[in-house]
Amino acid sequence: MFLEGVRGDRLVAAYFLLATTGMRRGEALGLRWADVDLDEGRAAIQQTVIAVNHRPVIGTPKTAKGRRTIHLDTATVAVLREHRKGQAAERLQMGAGWTDHGLVFSRVDGTLLHPERFSRSFGDRVRQLGLPKIRLHDLRHGWATMALGAGVHPKVVQERLGHANIGITLDVYSHVTAGLHDDAAEKVADLVFGPLAIC
Repeated sequence: MFLEGVRGDRLVAAYFLLATTGMRRGEALGLRWADVDLDEGRAAIQQTVIAVNHRPVIGTPKTAKGRRTIHLDTATVAVLREHRKGQAAERLQMGAGWTDHGLVFSRVDGTLLHPERFSRSFGDRVRQLGLPKIRLHDLRHGWATMALGAGVHPKVVQERLGHANIGITLDVYSHVTAGLHDDAAEKVADLVFGPLAIC
């Protein structure tokens, strides 16, 4: 409902990317077009945007595993293509006033988006749409929860999230992985017993 509600917002592609990849806020804000291959559906996390003394600056990924390449789904690729067209129009309109950082997501003049303001604008949109209170970071948690619930291997989830090790992923999302144990028990029993009828 949120993603439908923000269609037309200049930051809709950022919201889509966060919801469909589990990226951290700063990773999305630091993403450069040079790190994105829309034909292959890939985005490489190489830098982040963080706030230092209340100012946005370019930083490095949170961990060594934070530098990673994420596969993009076709719907997100389509939204990013539209976003690129919109950004090109903004750039033309700004002319000499455009500051080129090569970022996928920026302010209308090409400068860095402030991470905290970005989170606040997300919260404002949630309220405007009359949706239950969710934080921007909940898009990351939501992605991980849905991925694990859908049976995506925890190692894949760990790598996409950029967690330093799989233990972090399993600990943070233990509420989801616990439910997978029942499913695992039944699946393996089916393999053991085959089509036998168990009485």
